Amino acid sequence: MIGRAHGARRSLRWMRLAALAAAVACLSVLFAARSQSASSAVRPRPASAATPRARIDAVIRDAIAHHGIRAVIVQATVDGRPVITKAYGMSMTGVPATTKMHFRNGAVAISYMSTLLLRLVDEGKVRLTDKVSRWLPNVPDAHRVTLAMLARMTAGYHDYEIDPRLTRMLNRNPFGTVTTRDQLRLAFDERHQFSPGTNFSYSHSDYVILGLILQKATKLPLNVALSRMILRPLGLRNTVASQTAAIPPPVMHSFSPERKKFLGIPRRTPFDEESTFWNPAWTLARGAVETTDIADLTRTAIGIGSGRLLTKRSYRLQIDPHIGFGHPQHGCERCMKFTRAYGFGFGVVRNGSWILQNPLFAGHAAIESYLPSKRISIALAVTFKASSYDYQGNVSSYWTNALYAKIGKILAPSDPPVA
Repeated sequence: MIGRAHGARRSLRWMRLAALAAAVACLSVLFAARSQSASSAVRPRPASAATPRARIDAVIRDAIAHHGIRAVIVQATVDGRPVITKAYGMSMTGVPATTKMHFRNGAVAISYMSTLLLRLVDEGKVRLTDKVSRWLPNVPDAHRVTLAMLARMTAGYHDYEIDPRLTRMLNRNPFGTVTTRDQLRLAFDERHQFSPGTNFSYSHSDYVILGLILQKATKLPLNVALSRMILRPLGLRNTVASQTAAIPPPVMHSFSPERKKFLGIPRRTPFDEESTFWNPAWTLARGAVETTDIADLTRTAIGIGSGRLLTKRSYRLQIDPHIGFGHPQHGCERCMKFTRAYGFGFGVVRNGSWILQNPLFAGHAAIESYLPSKRISIALAVTFKASSYDYQGNVSSYWTNALYAKIGKILAPSDPPVA
């Protein structure tokens, strides 16, 4: 997942002067000193001495030129002070990307939902050991699954997002609405992947169920509860939930060839279609499907990453990577063991010392990440060219992750993201 940035090195050259007469030697030394001073004045700085902003700029320009990236919006800060805020590439033909553009934040909202849960715990309104059956008694295994299991994705529910039936629905009509009922039907039609609490599998189903419980616990629609208790306290000005595919202007447009094979288009035939307004209702719980901008993505990285809204105990719980937990399992596509490179707390991904979320949807990807020890934040929004996709419709998020990793290494060389 992680790429590495390399600083250029410059070799040193040693000069030897022949020993002539004493007077000539003195003149030779003086001349050499003056020559060295003059050449130093015009010699360009090595790459390792370039400013962080210049090095980040070079990394992003290289990704757009050589690695299938259409556009990038980036903001990086150190101790709250911007290092770079800039847009690259084209949103669409004739329209350059800008730092004011809005885009979908996808799984970033998972960190909002988990923070809302932990705030309710801090206020004594729920307990992490509470069973799902307290609110949703008809959910399968509701008497065995706890709120903590949902938030940590250890409940064992089948992830509807990777269900072939959903893929067919979206390929037939990417503008159609997938309801909560549809999500849960797909999740519950399949058997439990493992006994609750015994393994990890990244599952959107867990957070759809958690969203329903958060509504009952707060007695508010999920979008209202998130806005009042998370978005506003974090100072997010341009992060809003929508029940439709609308995105507030100005819009960062995305394009995708992922339906190419489904539509019967030959492999070698060029194909790309606008995917900006494909309906995202299937992606998460109703009320947590949101749009944002790069400034709010940065505020999120800092606010969630620093535990601003939580007690110290809840913050420690949220960011605990649980290294060593979980294991690969036959028939469970997303079951895995946590390592330093990838761990999962309460709604946040851990990569080494970094805390992040990294959504990917319909030709668009993003990352918001934070390094608490150095107060460094990185926010990226990325769109892809058709060359980033394979014929099956899969897009590699490698270069999104690589951009984050390269920028992280520039800003924190002693504690970079982990490969």
